[in-house]
Amino acid sequence: MDDLDGRLIELFATDPRVGVLEASRRLGVARGTVQARLDKLAATGVITGWGPDLSPEALGFPVTAFLTLEIRQETSQGGHDLVGAHLAAIPEVLEVHTITGAGDMWARVVARSNADLQRVIDAVLEHPAIVRSSTVIALATQVPYRVRPLARAATTTTA
Repeated sequence: MDDLDGRLIELFATDPRVGVLEASRRLGVARGTVQARLDKLAATGVITGWGPDLSPEALGFPVTAFLTLEIRQETSQGGHDLVGAHLAAIPEVLEVHTITGAGDMWARVVARSNADLQRVIDAVLEHPAIVRSSTVIALATQVPYRVRPLARAATTTTA
């Protein structure tokens, strides 16, 4: 990534509805350059989507929790990939990662209330390969998920 890529990412992150022609005007480069850069950033996986960012809270899911899952190590129960597929089928599961440490997987989930969180946890635990779960409820978000500062750092850092 170079400075133009960084400025392009910043522009579209700040104003996602800006068109390619307007972006070229604001950045002072040709329309074809903007389109080629966007295509390259998407093809290399730097840009992963163009959809709107959604707020779970505004959708009626104000409770966020983090589940550390312990997975049965027997392959007959499916392992991480099948557990991941099970978790992906639960709408309240926002993301899942295989981790190191005390647990095997980490999941960020949302719920309509603390009582509803029990329903979400029960749905998670329905898979026979999940042995145990420990849950931590988030009280507040000091730094929301973000990547823009990383993109800025990538344009100023040389390998």
